[in-house]
Order: sequence, then C-alpha cells, then structure tokens
Amino acid sequence: MKSPEDPKQPSSGYRLLTLGTELVAAVAGGSLVGWWIDRQYQTRYGLLIGALVGIVGGLYNLIKQSYSVMQEQQAELDRQDEGNDSAAD
Repeated sequence: MKSPEDPKQPSSGYRLLTLGTELVAAVAGGSLVGWWIDRQYQTRYGLLIGALVGIVGGLYNLIKQSYSVMQEQQAELDRQDEGNDSAAD
C-alpha cells in the first residue's frame, strides 16, 4: 500500500522537470548581474564572469536536487521491497 504523500511537497517527477528551467534562470540571472556590473563600472568581463557564476550555481543546484530525488526514489523502492518481503513470509 502506498503511503499518502504530503500535498505541499511536489512529486519527484515534477521536481526533475523544473531543473532545466532553474538552470536557465541561474545563467540568465548571473548574466544580468554581470551585464549590470559592466554598465555601472565600465568593465569588460562582468557579463562573462556573471554567466560563469550562473552556470556553476545552476549546475550545483541541478546535481544537488537530482541526487535528492534519486535518494527519495531509492528509499521508496526499499520500502516497497520490505513490504513485498514481509508479505511473502
């Protein structure tokens, strides 16, 4: 029997679908900050540095959330296996 999920928590599948959007948003946000720094301080590399920081931050978030979803799914499989083992006895 499947345990009821918390309605406030998004499903793991939904969380995985949003990862691409979060990566793009991180790169866009970093690029905008870098562009703003270029404009304010008349620099040449703010946009590049901002984009790189956005890429690193976005990839870090992507890996962290993917690992979290993977652990949740593994825990669910382990619970199902325990239920099947106890029913077989």
